[in-house]
Amino acid sequence: MVFNKFSGHISVEDQVWKTDGVEIVLPERQIGKTLTIETTNPSILALNKSEYAERGPVISRFIEIDAELRKGVKMPFSVLIKANTGDAQSLGQKPMTFIRQVIALVTHPELLQDPKFPKDVKKKALEILGDCRGGSAGAYSDARGLQCIRAHVAEYIERRDGGIPSHADDIILVAGASEGIRSALTLFKGEMKGKKSGVMTPVPQFPLYAATLEEYNMHQVLHIIITIYQERFVTQII
Repeated sequence: MVFNKFSGHISVEDQVWKTDGVEIVLPERQIGKTLTIETTNPSILALNKSEYAERGPVISRFIEIDAELRKGVKMPFSVLIKANTGDAQSLGQKPMTFIRQVIALVTHPELLQDPKFPKDVKKKALEILGDCRGGSAGAYSDARGLQCIRAHVAEYIERRDGGIPSHADDIILVAGASEGIRSALTLFKGEMKGKKSGVMTPVPQFPLYAATLEEYNMHQVLHIIITIYQERFVTQII
């Protein structure tokens, strides 16, 4: 066994190697522990073979055509619209100025002295910074997210639901809807009485659902929603 202490690389020649005159024997249980295709979680490998998310044949072809257009290849069109994800701003939706200004002040507090920023923006930024440890947005927050933001979310939910109480301690902030969905699905991971957990997924669906269920070794229960008269819905379970 040869170990390069500079690169951390191990090459197997035998099961014994020396460093600084000390002979070290690699434990038998460590042999064959290297991560390879054969030792990778089969649920992850299944994703690579599937047509989920960003790597299906349509998206792969999109990437090829887009690259050709950028190189100046002539085609019957000059613009491609990627409609498989809800990327509204890439299609021209204008960002909310208030949110961007608040983020600018929170990440660079020196801008609070700049008269170009409105008072309500500065007030919101100071509220958020006041809830950050050390007054810095780069500090670790509560695992559930900043308390002041969770409080505002709870207030919104209570107002939206006609006064039904909502509490900040019951709110968990996540980095986008995708991470929220993945976190929720972890509650159902694992088998019960020898059976995988099943999750109802709509048809058509956002690719994240199928991809995450495949990764978590869970089962899709597909259902088709059919619109009938008076905007009522009938659900077919496949």
